[in-house]
Amino acid sequence: MSAAVKQFRARYGVEPTIRIEAPGRVNLIGEHIDYLDGWVMPAAIEPRITLLAAHDPSACGIEVWSAERGGMVHQLSTSEFKVRSNPEEAWLNYLVGVLAVYGDRGIRVPVCRVGIFSTLPSGAGLSSSAALETAMALLVEALIGKQTSARERALLCQKAEHDWVGVPCGIMDQFAVGMGAEDYLLKIDCRDLKVEPTPLPRAVSLVIADSGVKHALGDGEYRKRRDDCEAALAVLEASSFRDVSLELVNQFRSELGDRLFRRVRHVVTEMRRAGDFANALKAGQLDDLGRLMRAGHDSLKNDFEVSCAELDFLVDAGYAFGPDRGQLGSRMTGGGFGGSTVHLVREEVAPAFLKHLKAEYRRAFDVDLNCFVTRAAGAAKCELILSAPSTR
Repeated sequence: MSAAVKQFRARYGVEPTIRIEAPGRVNLIGEHIDYLDGWVMPAAIEPRITLLAAHDPSACGIEVWSAERGGMVHQLSTSEFKVRSNPEEAWLNYLVGVLAVYGDRGIRVPVCRVGIFSTLPSGAGLSSSAALETAMALLVEALIGKQTSARERALLCQKAEHDWVGVPCGIMDQFAVGMGAEDYLLKIDCRDLKVEPTPLPRAVSLVIADSGVKHALGDGEYRKRRDDCEAALAVLEASSFRDVSLELVNQFRSELGDRLFRRVRHVVTEMRRAGDFANALKAGQLDDLGRLMRAGHDSLKNDFEVSCAELDFLVDAGYAFGPDRGQLGSRMTGGGFGGSTVHLVREEVAPAFLKHLKAEYRRAFDVDLNCFVTRAAGAAKCELILSAPSTR
């Protein structure tokens, strides 16, 4: 019996009957363009959220307890949904939002008890929010006995985040969590929602370094970037950035002004980098990946202004390790304003690379760095927990 099952039973006095595993995600290229019709290349990762649940008629609505958030059991209504304004309860809005969007379809969830366990750090730019949303959506479907497609489920989760959390996110995170494949990146066309799995060479490891600087995309900066880009589109008289060239952006430089010009320059060049990255990966031209990841990070830092000193340091430390020693590329990942960096390294040097990053970060910031190696992982999944056979 797993430790999580034991904790669930100790908390609620019943056995869980449903287990859901929802991975985090890391994005290799294509940052802040998933909501602008761009291409992105994320992967699901091994750290994940585990949700255990039991349908229990004696429950008071939907009872939710998180092992990582103290001992309180929160009660959610199955039919009356409201935003939690208390900062200590704000994370519940991801769950409430999912219940609400299914409720809009006439789906009322049976009362149940839920336990949430996680190896995925929150606020680290690794999509713990999308993992939580997807896990809850899978639970709703398991309880009502009706399954939707991974694509439809991802769109419902995205709507929940828009409407109930206030983050105007693109579709990348929910697609990566719900459609990830072992040892594959996903090339996602965020305009037509086409997903193309692209193999990650077995000799390459993903290293993720959590800076420890917590980001909160709901605090307004994320929305400001999106608003800037929409304002720039109006100036350019274009309906989509897929129709915008760098030459056109340069022609409208004075009309855009400095801030909007830099925002648009990031978007247009990042779209180009995403295509070049996919082509280099398919061709096995691994040396090109580092150049593209470096350029992408610099663009996020200087033009989109979503990096921070800690992320910049980790990227610089990655390149200081050296391509000649097996480092292939480094950049910030996720929405920014804190969070994590992602590094591509040759598998055999991953332990030495981890040691290098941890030592450099400790020296610079006097902080122990949470840094780990992961493979590209599979998608979120739901399974029934069978009762152990009686020994009597």
